[in-house]
Amino acid sequence: MFIHWGLYSQLGRHEWAMNRERIPVAEYEQLADTWHPAERPAREWARLAVRAGMKYMVMTTKHHEGFCLWNTRQTDYNAMKHGPGRDLVREFVEACREFGLRVGFYYSLMDWHHPDGANCARDEAARRRFLDFTQGCVRELCSNYGKVDILWYDVAWPLQTAELWESVKMNTMVRELQPDIIINNRSLLDEDFGTPEEHVTPEMAGRDWEACMTFNGSWGYMPSAIDWHSVREVISMLRTAAGGQGNLLLNIGPRPDGSVPEEAYQRLIPVGQWISQNGEALYGLVDRADGRMESMPTGGWTLKGHTAYYWCHRWPGRELAIGGLQTEVLRASLLATGQPITFEQTENRLVLKDLPESSPDRIAGVTVIKLECASEPRQVLGMGCVVL
Repeated sequence: MFIHWGLYSQLGRHEWAMNRERIPVAEYEQLADTWHPAERPAREWARLAVRAGMKYMVMTTKHHEGFCLWNTRQTDYNAMKHGPGRDLVREFVEACREFGLRVGFYYSLMDWHHPDGANCARDEAARRRFLDFTQGCVRELCSNYGKVDILWYDVAWPLQTAELWESVKMNTMVRELQPDIIINNRSLLDEDFGTPEEHVTPEMAGRDWEACMTFNGSWGYMPSAIDWHSVREVISMLRTAAGGQGNLLLNIGPRPDGSVPEEAYQRLIPVGQWISQNGEALYGLVDRADGRMESMPTGGWTLKGHTAYYWCHRWPGRELAIGGLQTEVLRASLLATGQPITFEQTENRLVLKDLPESSPDRIAGVTVIKLECASEPRQVLGMGCVVL
């Protein structure tokens, strides 16, 4: 779960409102004293994340607006000194630990509020001041909250290179403070994982990656955003991510008080119910399916060792034929129930028989069929037809 929450949540007009609407800094600063979140809303996020089958959360500790959600010594523009009157990052960390979730910190390198946030690209003294501020913030986040699992940088603007950002120095410090942490690629270094945004596209083989996705086109709270991804769309994202050996980081934008919009509940609870029945197909060490398996009109694949999982999102009726499998299938079953499926396999065709007339999955109409094989599954179809 990605959580975008900040002063912009009060405006409800997208997290880029300060920039897109050219709101003066002095005017925007007033939002710091009018923000009064409810008591410990991160517990609601964590409880929902667990119900949705999520394993970790990443929260915006400072977004582009520059307001820090923790008790920082680097600036008075923070949650302790203004409206909230408390350390919201600490509350987040405590909620993660209470509910058994890994802890991730988002930190925006770009800063519209800091006086050197833009000048640092033109003035060396400003760059030094801004880097000292940035490194000080990152040091606090990695020092004050116990074990941190993920550091998620964003938007390395306006400095154009990792050298100018002193990213090697900064990330070396991070790893000294948090030896087990993983760091994303947005400090202009490759680091541990890539971050495709608003598209679930596997990165090159051997490269860890995590697709970050909005739920409705806005990262921050935006009540006018109505195009929420459906349950089926979220499950499709999960299959694509797992099939490409990646992760999915799905965002919610809490209301100003920290409560979660009902639309997120309406989707995440069913997704969690579906995962509780089918999680074997996506949790843990999953093999890369692209390059080994073919696209099919009725569904797609995830793989683990000698097992193939066919995520059937267009149910075919009483029979399902899968062409081109290059391995012997030993057993077929419905993953959610374990119910065996009868089948016939010839050299180039697997036919699953006596299936229900409609999809057995009543949650989203996505039924996972488990195929236990004699060797690592592989599928070859090509563009031609079978010659008799």
